[in-house]
Amino acid sequence: MEPEETNHEKWNKATPKKLPRPTYWPFFLALGLAFAMWGLIAGWIIFIAGCLLAGVAISGWINILRHEYRRHKNKN
Repeated sequence: MEPEETNHEKWNKATPKKLPRPTYWPFFLALGLAFAMWGLIAGWIIFIAGCLLAGVAISGWINILRHEYRRHKNKN
């Protein structure tokens, strides 16, 4: 049995065509959540620091997503 030839002309391009810029916010969100969970065991200061870090990270990440959406919306 011979392999079939593939016609690449009819294939669709994968989306998104342009990838978003990399960011460190997901890392800081995970770090903040880890500190918050550790703080449940270790003490309230670590818990509050983790919650603050997670809050700042989620707001920063959402802010980047909002600006990318506006930039993409204005191009179309």
